[in-house]
Amino acid sequence: MQFDTKVALVIRSELAVWQKLNVAAFLATGVAAAFPEAIGEPYEDASATAYHPLLGQPILIYGADAAALTRALERALARGVKPAVYTEAMFTTTHDAANRAAVKAVARGNLALVGLGFRAERKVIDKVVDGLKFHG
Repeated sequence: MQFDTKVALVIRSELAVWQKLNVAAFLATGVAAAFPEAIGEPYEDASATAYHPLLGQPILIYGADAAALTRALERALARGVKPAVYTEAMFTTTHDAANRAAVKAVARGNLALVGLGFRAERKVIDKVVDGLKFHG
């Protein structure tokens, strides 16, 4: 199935595996929260066990270094795409309010980005992630 939109996460490649997974999970929730219409229907198995709904389209995950993350952020903002963001400082916090404060304390150009999440029209996301490879 071809979707009109694309969901993409860009994760800094040199992170530890647990950090990559943590960042991807947080960014996916940011995208889902921003686009509730993208959430599918709840699941149910043949035993009638109910499960939560999921995002209704694939999430593409790209790897990047710090410079490529900054470039993707600037490309997104230039195209009117609001991202979900995760910074290095957020690894040291223990709750949501502290995460927001850690981001608020740093100007955009100085953010130590470790991950970004986007959902927008396919062609727009393709331009935002141009040159990036899928995360290996």
